[in-house]
Amino acid sequence: MDNTSGVTRDRHYGAAVWNGKNFTVIDTGGYVVGSDDKFEGAIRDQVSIALDEASVVIFMVDCADGLIGLDNDFAQVLRSSKKPIYIAANKADTAERALIANEFYAMGFNDVFAISSASGSGTGELLDAVVSNFQREEEVETSEIPRISILGRPNVGKSSLLNVLIGKERAIVTDEAGTTRDAIDTRYTAFGKDFILTDTAGIRKKSRVKDNVEFYSVMRSIGAMENSDVCIIVLDASRGLESQDVNIISLAQKYNKGMLIMVNKWDLIQKDNKTVDNFTKEIYSKLGEMDYIPIIFSSVHKKQRIFQVLEKALEVYESRITKISTSKLNDALLPEIERYPPPSYKGKYIKIKYITQLPTHTPTFAFFCNLPQYIKHSYERYIENKLRMHFGFEGVPVRIFFRKK
Repeated sequence: MDNTSGVTRDRHYGAAVWNGKNFTVIDTGGYVVGSDDKFEGAIRDQVSIALDEASVVIFMVDCADGLIGLDNDFAQVLRSSKKPIYIAANKADTAERALIANEFYAMGFNDVFAISSASGSGTGELLDAVVSNFQREEEVETSEIPRISILGRPNVGKSSLLNVLIGKERAIVTDEAGTTRDAIDTRYTAFGKDFILTDTAGIRKKSRVKDNVEFYSVMRSIGAMENSDVCIIVLDASRGLESQDVNIISLAQKYNKGMLIMVNKWDLIQKDNKTVDNFTKEIYSKLGEMDYIPIIFSSVHKKQRIFQVLEKALEVYESRITKISTSKLNDALLPEIERYPPPSYKGKYIKIKYITQLPTHTPTFAFFCNLPQYIKHSYERYIENKLRMHFGFEGVPVRIFFRKK
């Protein structure tokens, strides 16, 4: 981040949640016409790609400068998109600047929000308007056919995995990173079940996303993740778990997706009787609290444990849609809570009386108690571990809410 114009050249993308609604945010470079900067042409093209893919557009303008010609030029571009447009009049840090925000109504858009990114003022009203266009997770209609996406960095063997599974060259495979440009869906039947496999383009670090086609591919890969039930994250055994792999896994966790780590090219690693254990410990040490994700060591080239990967992915899917009766939850967890109750807070004792699973598409549980605001994260982790011990949920994020009884 910098105050200099034109610093943002690569796109920034990430998961966000507001009022219980999850969505992806894409920050683009500034849209400029007629500049001498050699990057501006590429940035313009990628802004156009992001505009095509977006469901909602936030048009950021500057209250310090007021309405300028470039704002009107870009407004012309936005009008042709037919997308909901919200004007974010930034730097409205004073009452005088907040009044200047009214200038931007001259562009013909109905929704102008005076905000301050520095202080956060006005951003809540803007986000309320933005998410009014989205559905809550539990309102989204889902297909009964499981969707499994294959994700990872470029050239780790994602397309090769798809080809081996379906027995034909459905995806082009070369040694060059970035061969897959789009998300490829394939209907598949195995273990007596139908599901959809999605091969995606490799997701590399934002700073390394150079051209427009690759930017579009990365966006499609993130879209495939959003639409999937289970994500198979493919690693290259020779490189291990790298920071970008952790970013992909973290994004999948934010979307509450089932996950499975497939360590590919395991045949190329020199091994002894401790190699698997050491590799597993190293991965989990980097994942931290995401140590519930199963790991399978395989080789697409040697066809080692390929179908085991698929079988495990389907098990993760079943865990994700598992519904546990209220009686079973209380019978299993209330004794665990009695043995190790929540720590008291300033002499106040916290009592959890009742547990139920909420009707959402991912495992979500409500614990009703007298003082939910005093329960600490460490105790929430204890509860999550006991949930997993009794009911599994391997590879699936578990959401826990403490509510007033």
